[in-house]
Amino acid sequence: MNVSGNAQGQYAPAPGAATSRPVSSRRRVALFGGLLLAVLVPAFVSLGLWQWNKAEAKQALQVELDQRGLAPPTPLPAGLPAADSLRYRHLIVRGTYDADHQVLIDNRLYREVAGYHVLTPLRLADSDRYVLINRGWLPAPPDHHERPAAPVPAGEIELTGIAILPPERFFNLAAQPVSGWEAVWQNLDLERFRGILPGPVLGIVIQLDPQAPAGFGRDWPRPDERIERHRSYALQWFGFAIASVGIWLFLLVRRP
Repeated sequence: MNVSGNAQGQYAPAPGAATSRPVSSRRRVALFGGLLLAVLVPAFVSLGLWQWNKAEAKQALQVELDQRGLAPPTPLPAGLPAADSLRYRHLIVRGTYDADHQVLIDNRLYREVAGYHVLTPLRLADSDRYVLINRGWLPAPPDHHERPAAPVPAGEIELTGIAILPPERFFNLAAQPVSGWEAVWQNLDLERFRGILPGPVLGIVIQLDPQAPAGFGRDWPRPDERIERHRSYALQWFGFAIASVGIWLFLLVRRP
């Protein structure tokens, strides 16, 4: 009796069994990997486009500032012009500062040093209108309970500066009072000014020119700051999408 022959025949793998396992494995990679890619690749591409579009939006704002801000200053239009029509315009304004409603905007950094932006309402000459003037940056005292001195010139004054749109969304670390007046704010809240000042407030903030009088540090940030960081992040997200597809294809075609 040929026992060894029967044993070999009994335990011999069925024809095609050796090749069925790699095929089954590839099918699993194709199925589950494909489902995972269907989620990851659109997400990576979407995040990449989000960062790229942020960079493009900053670039467009910088171009607008370069075109409008470098022009000779022009008088502020009468009435209550739309804020968008004034964005980055180089303006001349004349009026009287409202020292009683001056505000220090907290947590403003300049060259990694904490400080304040000084916001002073200006009542426009021969008008009941107000426009907010950002007079620049002041360093915070060592004792944060103290406030830096920010004297306000008296009498009528003529100023020049660039009109910007104040942020519409911001986050306050603590609840802000709904009445009364505080000299230090966490954020520039235009609606809060409108609820307190006795006249209409224009929807812009004028950043004082460096040569304008009675200002402080005025090295204003550019709209295109950190634009290369956004583009770098976008390329990283696009790279993740390409790498995901490449890994999936590699697992599909590799030999067992």
